[in-house]
Amino acid sequence: MTDLVTIDKSGGIADVRLNRPDKYNALSPDMFKAIIAAGEELAEARDVRVVVLSGNGRGFCAGLDMASMQGLAEAEGGGGGALLKRDDRPENHAQRPALIWKRLPVPTIAAIHGVAYGGGCQIAMGTDIRFAAPDAKISVMEIKWGLIPDMSITQTLRDVVPLDVAKELTFTGRILNGEEAKAVGLVTHVADDPLAAAMALAEEIASKSPDAVRAGKRLYETSWRADARTGLELESTLQMQLIGSANQIEAVKANFAKRDPNFED
Repeated sequence: MTDLVTIDKSGGIADVRLNRPDKYNALSPDMFKAIIAAGEELAEARDVRVVVLSGNGRGFCAGLDMASMQGLAEAEGGGGGALLKRDDRPENHAQRPALIWKRLPVPTIAAIHGVAYGGGCQIAMGTDIRFAAPDAKISVMEIKWGLIPDMSITQTLRDVVPLDVAKELTFTGRILNGEEAKAVGLVTHVADDPLAAAMALAEEIASKSPDAVRAGKRLYETSWRADARTGLELESTLQMQLIGSANQIEAVKANFAKRDPNFED
């Protein structure tokens, strides 16, 4: 990982910052690599209970850095092949910077200020919960360039807005402020200081049993669009794994003793 994305860990919270402030954290090929590397590192971090994703500088992420992407396309003969490559996973390299936050085993929270355009909007959609400033500017903007959104939006936007809203946002590229984005479901909360609000929620989540929180995310990510049997059986399987475990017993003891629990990662 490079300094294009920074990670600071404290109290079970990973504070992840997109760190290309001079370019509004726009997505260059190196930014794609850095975001993916950060997500892959966090996927293996047992000491992390929740992730807060934000952007340094004046905005969350302005989307594709068109100048650097044009240079990449020209170098590859116009195809942009490097970003479209895939391995044994269903998503390609361009889709992973957004989908990786949805796939992390712990909750992910985005704090959006300034702009979240195009790919930046799609990265935010990959998180579980989103805070936005009232004056944030959020847009599924690819139509402006004669393109469709292709950074895993089919796997993320469907979980936060109805199909007609998704189509309208995609067809128009309309820019929404924080309040408008909340009204249609793009963001969960509006806060004057979205990063502080996201950190406060992260602290609350980090105080809960990390086993139960991870199981809760897995339960919904696996079952939300699955058949009834898959969901019901997974509820039972995960619950049986939790009952009698060290952290579950500690949760019970702490509640009866009216003290803060001491969970282990």
